[in-house]
Amino acid sequence: MTTELAAYFDRIGFEYSPRADGTTLGALCRAHINTIPFENLDVQLGRKTARSQAEIHDKLVSRQRGGWCYEQNVLMGWALDEIGFDVTRLVAGVMREQAGDGQLGNHILACLSGWREKTCWSMSDSGRALLGPMPIMTGARVDAPFEVGLTQVDDGYWRFRESAHSDPFGFDFTTAPADQSVLDAKRIWQETNPASPFVQNLVVRRRDGVLHHTLRGKVLTTTTIVGLDSRELATADELVDVLDDVFGIDMPEAASLWPAITERHEALFPGTSEEKGQVRGRPWPWAAPPTHKTGRKWPSVVRRRRESPRLNWRIRPPFHGLPTPADPGFSRQRTRRCC
Repeated sequence: MTTELAAYFDRIGFEYSPRADGTTLGALCRAHINTIPFENLDVQLGRKTARSQAEIHDKLVSRQRGGWCYEQNVLMGWALDEIGFDVTRLVAGVMREQAGDGQLGNHILACLSGWREKTCWSMSDSGRALLGPMPIMTGARVDAPFEVGLTQVDDGYWRFRESAHSDPFGFDFTTAPADQSVLDAKRIWQETNPASPFVQNLVVRRRDGVLHHTLRGKVLTTTTIVGLDSRELATADELVDVLDDVFGIDMPEAASLWPAITERHEALFPGTSEEKGQVRGRPWPWAAPPTHKTGRKWPSVVRRRRESPRLNWRIRPPFHGLPTPADPGFSRQRTRRCC
């Protein structure tokens, strides 16, 4: 095992001797998605995103940042290839169904072949990722809190759909190997063009078991099996704290984005500032967290104490097919260095 692969395993809390089999694949996917957040902070700050495998590894592993699909899926594909899987990159198009083929290249997938049926895995453009590999065949399943599925449409493309208490999200793809020039051109457009949604909006997302946290602009939303809870951030300091406490991103310079975030929010939602800090009519934080019908609390982030040099979080009792303590490679409590 290379030192780079060992560092990646340490980053995501993967504690199993890897082999090119289903157990490793499932555990690795769950560990990755519950650890490394989706984020476009570099785009928002006007910085060049990571391109090469070395740059991506340095950003997401060594510096313990998150990344968008061009970084996340390349990192996962590299790790799977190092383990011994046959990995192919695929071009995908988020919202191709609505906007046409011009969307192709705004997303990238990691496809595995030569192991049972052909499968794919994606950290999607919205950051709502699959909990595990999905066979490329018509079907559906629950990756709580989302329902996900694949269908093949008339033009030969595969269409992925995902939904949870809101409008469905989707992207189209084929199993042909990716044309890197298409991905590069679309990535540069999304990174630099004023019309790009990633230039216009801050987007940060992370799974926490069956919870899913999203920060879009100044609105923080938590998706659960039973619904959505949202609140509006009030200050630049609160933005920095939420990035740190909820998403594990220690990035004080993100405070400089606050004026642009506020301006964008007012343009999209004029006159809503007086409602900030409310969650479904309840003050933040919740007076009582949501509970499962059995009365057990949902998994939660154990927030980092400021004086602590390490970040810890714990996933509480599993639901809906989440890994159990006996699942190889996925520890109930994972610890990583914060700096």
